[in-house]
Amino acid sequence: MILSDKWFTAISQNEDNTITYISGRSDIEAWIQQGKMKERIEVTWHYEKDEQGLPANDKEAQIMEAVQDRLQAAMEKDKLAILTGVYTGQGKRDMVFICRNNKAFGERLNEALAGLPELPITIYAELDPENEEYKSLLEIKGEDD
Repeated sequence: MILSDKWFTAISQNEDNTITYISGRSDIEAWIQQGKMKERIEVTWHYEKDEQGLPANDKEAQIMEAVQDRLQAAMEKDKLAILTGVYTGQGKRDMVFICRNNKAFGERLNEALAGLPELPITIYAELDPENEEYKSLLEIKGEDD
């Protein structure tokens, strides 16, 4: 089975009149139906925000992108985890992965980020055997996309 790299994007207006950019992975239903990706891991990068809630510093935004690319490549090389969604707004970027094993994810995350300075990230993990967060993300996509 081949992992597609198709994404959809949306913009959400928040209650505080800021915006959040949402990117969601398309065409991964077959991976979910296997039932092996039962854990959800969220890597959250906290950044200095501008008046719209987006990164105020272009250099930090570029580093965030590079770290996201590094994590995605490390986790998806053998399908330990799949990046399913990215939410950027309100002073944070949430990178959401579905995962087979959160202990292995943590080890690989440390390997992938080795040599980088300390990053302003937090990590949250929870069991999500029905992939409810991803299903909610697909509702944003809508049926026409």
